[in-house]
Amino acid sequence: MIRVEKALDILLGDPPHLNTETVELTDIPGRVCAETVTAQINQPPFPASAMDGYAVRSADATLNSKLSVIGEAAAGKPFPGHLNMGEAVRVFTGSVVPPGADHVIIQEHVHRQRETITVTAQQSPKHNIRAAGIDLQEGDILASPGLRMHELHGSVFAAANVSQVKVYQKPHIAVFTNGDELIEPGSSLSPGQIINSNQFALKHLVEKWGGDCTYLGRASDSKESIGHMMKSGLNADILVAVGGASVGDYDYTKDSLTALGGNIVFSKVAVKPGKPTWYGKLGKARVLGLPGNPASALVTAALFLRPLIKSLSGEKQATNQLRSGKLLSPLPANGERENYLRARIETDPAGTTSLRPASSQDSSLLKPFLFCDALIRRKPGATALQEGALVDFMSLKGDF
Repeated sequence: MIRVEKALDILLGDPPHLNTETVELTDIPGRVCAETVTAQINQPPFPASAMDGYAVRSADATLNSKLSVIGEAAAGKPFPGHLNMGEAVRVFTGSVVPPGADHVIIQEHVHRQRETITVTAQQSPKHNIRAAGIDLQEGDILASPGLRMHELHGSVFAAANVSQVKVYQKPHIAVFTNGDELIEPGSSLSPGQIINSNQFALKHLVEKWGGDCTYLGRASDSKESIGHMMKSGLNADILVAVGGASVGDYDYTKDSLTALGGNIVFSKVAVKPGKPTWYGKLGKARVLGLPGNPASALVTAALFLRPLIKSLSGEKQATNQLRSGKLLSPLPANGERENYLRARIETDPAGTTSLRPASSQDSSLLKPFLFCDALIRRKPGATALQEGALVDFMSLKGDF
């Protein structure tokens, strides 16, 4: 067995072959930027009124002063002239402030009679004008290669007059499950059969993590069936084999890989749950074998598949990030394998992050994932911990 850290070094140590494509702004959420995106204009591109009111010279905006209204600047229709002493221009939120003005009096602070306004409240000097470029300035860097973009980037880019962005192509992940005992949801179970369930979570997780996923189907417990599935996934960037990875008489996935000319890079990881996790190469495909037990499959997917997808997506920060929080219940001493415990993150009014471990950590249990959003890491040989002790954890929020 190799340690988790060594397994991750191997997975992420093979430089990805990254291709790019250009996408519209509507398609950038979740994509990884492949270029330096800069603002093409100032935003706003002109001094803009922040309020409905009157653009004036601040020197004229004294209490009880009277000013002549010489025109108006509607949004998108600037006033064509220049504002001089004793004059005012009617403006609205977003209007271009006319040359000569350095202050906007809000309409509630004037009394208007025909084309004359009287200032009825004391004014703060040079107020209610948004300077050109106060939000974005031409040349500002908005995104760099390796950044995974979210929903708000599209609006920011649009405001900067950027209409398309170069991104890294999504890696293609092919998944198949393995086991004679597996049947599809909605079927009537015969003795010894269980529902084939892992593929549903894995497909959606792969897509959340930035990949395109194809579910190839279920292979039976034979080298021929597993080999057929592997051949179907040869063009994938990552081929994920779920199940058949242990040491039973009918666990054929690794043998099927080598029979097709592939090679095994590592065959076990010192991790709980998930010891049968393995990794190999078959043609251009990276092959990741995950355990068939549901919790083991999902925990090892978070530990190993997620960073591998992020790396192949071009994401700059692909490694798993650990944070620290307080335990809300005691934990026993840990064994010789690195252990990842399903837990729920809780935050008190003071902002303290705490972790509540699931009551059962059995590797066959899926239900805890309905309320757990973190994995507590326990190092090999870690001593028992009491409530309130600090622990390292990996957040699953946004991923599960």
